[in-house]
Amino acid sequence: MSAESDTAEGTARAADTPAARLQTLFEGHRLTPTQRRIAHSMVRRAADVPFLSSVELAELAGVSQPSVTRFAVALGFDGYPALRKHLREVAPAEPVAAAGTYNEYQQAVEAEIENLRHLAELLADPRPVRKAGRLLAASRPLPVLGLRAAASQAYGFAYFAAKVHPDVRLLHEGGTMVHDRIDACVRAGASALLCFALPRHPREVLDTLGYARQAGLTVVTVADSAFAPVARASDLLLPAAVGTGLAFDTACAPMLLGRVLLEAMCDDLPEAQARLEEFDARAAARGLFVE
Repeated sequence: MSAESDTAEGTARAADTPAARLQTLFEGHRLTPTQRRIAHSMVRRAADVPFLSSVELAELAGVSQPSVTRFAVALGFDGYPALRKHLREVAPAEPVAAAGTYNEYQQAVEAEIENLRHLAELLADPRPVRKAGRLLAASRPLPVLGLRAAASQAYGFAYFAAKVHPDVRLLHEGGTMVHDRIDACVRAGASALLCFALPRHPREVLDTLGYARQAGLTVVTVADSAFAPVARASDLLLPAAVGTGLAFDTACAPMLLGRVLLEAMCDDLPEAQARLEEFDARAAARGLFVE
């Protein structure tokens, strides 16, 4: 089988998943922040959604029941029962088994496992990630933005990216200074910016991405949902859901997607392997790591 047919088959599999069908249903609709939250919750629980009542969906998304009704109308249906009927017809699925005797900590882990499965489904079509890898590899320097909750994701990416990319610049502090640093990156020749954006989405992230685009940078964003507020400020958005079962969100899927992006970027950096070997040699000479 050719590489082209492999890609086509993977794309078809991705488009045939319950989550992908929901994404297609939501595309082209101008949704409010509350409606985007409902859409995000539905994508995360795509297999369950056709079996949920409007009250259950409202509880899942953390919104009111009338908000669910208005959401269904915004999608062109008479109400939520019509939307649910449509979902059962186009995406029949068995409801996911209940958590059973899992405690709250195990449930959080199971939710993250489900997020990773969803990410795997999305990556069945590798073209968006490969496109992002090309954009990031070509940008010299490469600014990497992550504020507040997303700062650790940006730091992790920048730490490893600096081992293969000749000039990576971490932007992890907001305010007016970040605009100065973007200006400096543009003057030095940057063509793209990578942003990690996680909830709750700070206003300063939107402001910074808007400034970066005005400065001529192509914005690639890893966010918790395709319907996140940063979507309208991004040229290419790659979604990876966060876990919400604990007091503070967990971000295993965004972290893994960041590593996948690193791999894609390395594929477009001919000198990546040589840089890694050089680093390993210097690390060994310095006794940097304990064997």
